[in-house]
Formats: sequence, C-alpha cells, structure tokens
Amino acid sequence: MANPVLGVMTLYLEGGRIEELPYFRKLSEAGEKLGLTVFVFTPEDVEESSKQIRAWVFDKNEGRWGRKLSPFPDIIYDRCRFQRNYRFRLLRKFRSDYPQLIYMSRPLLHKWGIHQLLSKNRQIRPYLPETLAYHSASELLRMLERHSLVYVKPIDGTGGRGILRIERWGNRGYRVQGRERSRKIIAPFIATRDQLGIRLSKWKLVPRYLMQQGIRIALRDGRVHDFRLLIQKNGSGQWEVTGSAGRVGGKHSVTSNLHGGGSAVPTKRLLRTRFSEGKIGDIEADMERLAHLVVTYLERQFGSLCELALDIAVDENGRIWLLEINPKPAREVFSRTGEKDVYRTAINRPLEYALHLLKQNSK
Repeated sequence: MANPVLGVMTLYLEGGRIEELPYFRKLSEAGEKLGLTVFVFTPEDVEESSKQIRAWVFDKNEGRWGRKLSPFPDIIYDRCRFQRNYRFRLLRKFRSDYPQLIYMSRPLLHKWGIHQLLSKNRQIRPYLPETLAYHSASELLRMLERHSLVYVKPIDGTGGRGILRIERWGNRGYRVQGRERSRKIIAPFIATRDQLGIRLSKWKLVPRYLMQQGIRIALRDGRVHDFRLLIQKNGSGQWEVTGSAGRVGGKHSVTSNLHGGGSAVPTKRLLRTRFSEGKIGDIEADMERLAHLVVTYLERQFGSLCELALDIAVDENGRIWLLEINPKPAREVFSRTGEKDVYRTAINRPLEYALHLLKQNSK
C-alpha cells in the first residue's frame, strides 16, 4: 500500500524561487521515515485540465529537486506567506476551489487584525502592548507622550523589514532608528516635533502601518533581544510547546530577527543574564501559559490550526509581553542554539499531526 501524501503548499518568489527549500527537504526526509510522502507545490503548479499537480519532489539519491506530475495530495500543509501580488490571490482561489481537501491550518488575519482580536480576550489582553493603527504623525506624537518608546511596523511585514524605533530624546526631540523594507539599517537621526511628520512622510505609513508601545529590551551591550516560542500540535492532535529560544539583534539593529543579522541563544542562558533562577522558572511558565491561551482562543475563532510561534519580550521586572504571532514560523532558531532534539521535534511534529488528521479522517 502506498504511503499517504502530504503536499506542502507555498508561493513562488520573484524569479520562480521557492523560499524554504532547505526546510522542505528536511520534511521530505523525515516524512519518508514516518511513512509519509512529501512533495512541494504552488497554486500555479495545478493543471486544471488533468486535475493534477506538477509537484516538486526531492530525490535523495540525486540530492536535488525535480518535477513530477502527481495527483492531488491527501493532506495539505499551507506554508504560503503573504505577498502583495497576484500569487496571494491565487492562493485564496485555490482554497476556495478545493474546500474538500484536508488542510492542516487556516489563514489568519494581519498583525493589526490579530491584535484587535486578541484584545477582546480578557486573559490575553494584559500581555499586549498598546497597539494602534497609524493614521497621522500627530497620533504618533500623542502615543509618544504616553510611552517614551514606540515601534512603527508594517501590518503584514516579516523578518524585521520596514520597522522604525522612535524614542523621546531629552529636550532635543525624537531619535529614530530602523530598517528599510529591504532590511538595510537606517542611520539613526534626531527629529524635532515638527520635523518628525515630515521625515516619516516618505515612508507612506497610511494605511499599512501600526504603532506599538515599545518594551525596553536592550541588553548591557545595547543590543535588543526577545524570545521565539514555538507551540505545535503533536501526533495525538494536542497542543504542546516544542521549545523557545532567545534572539539577540545585530549591532545597531532595532529588531532581533535572525534574517536581519541576529543570533540565537538558549532561553535559560539569556534569561540568566537578567534574572535569578527562581524568577526564570516563573517567566518560562508564564510564556507557556500565554501560548496555550493564544492557540486555544484563535482556534475558536478560525478553526483547526497546526502550529504557531509567539514573539515575546520580557521587561526588566520579568513581565512578559506578546509582540506578535507568526502562523508560518521558521524553526532554524533551534538549530542555531544547538538544541538538536528540539529542532528535530519541530520538523517532525507537522508530519505526525498530518498522520493523525488522516487517521481521524479515515474513521
């Protein structure tokens, strides 16, 4: 009897590239050991006439990817990340045209929509920094009166692109740092109250940006840090925290993203630089509690999910703050910390959950 087939659905980038091929290769290799065949495809690879897919299949003997005409998979692992172009519309059309297929997860809202939704939950609300949609420089200035530090970020950005860090700067005005949308670091500058709106106007922040209360997370050397926690469904269909890791931003970076030059550090090691052992246990327990609150609440709103990453800041008092969530998380942070068992589990869990869903569906 042939193995069941998991189709990893993604989107082409410019030039026909596929973003996560190293991860997909690991999925393919791990799937073979678990009795699950894995191929990769995009909505553009569907041949409507034959109802087949020109799939990408990894050949371990050749060590490379090749194309193969295949029937539709038994289950779909959606790894499509937002793009502001026709490809994302094709994704929506695919899910609309093939609702009968088994999907391991569902699309969520952008950052602003998710914040509004989470704010309605009284248990989650205390973990959320004040966050507002950006409408004008005057609103930003009022927010800077309430909070001496504010981050301005795109509602659908990833990898630290296009994020600005704005801080009250004594009597001189406001200090602005950040990254271009290309991730290039912006040279810090000081702007007066009147200059701030003018300097920001070139960014065209309306209507695609939001403002978020800044949490002071700079280490002694000035580099910022936060924590990435990954929670996934296991082979029994139950939510379980796979692991967490600290991320330390590069020099002069306003974010900790690994793609922006950040580095990964085991969670306990990073927390030990700031807190006692007893306090560390409380912080980690609070992180896990928040993760379960978030996934349980979001599943009630959207339906069954597969995995979720939480980006968490810990302030100087040990209070945790939910900065944002990522429904299509990478897991390389665990490879970089040397936590091989956690990294292996992070790769295997979507496969084990896929087998669980197929078994449940067969009943």
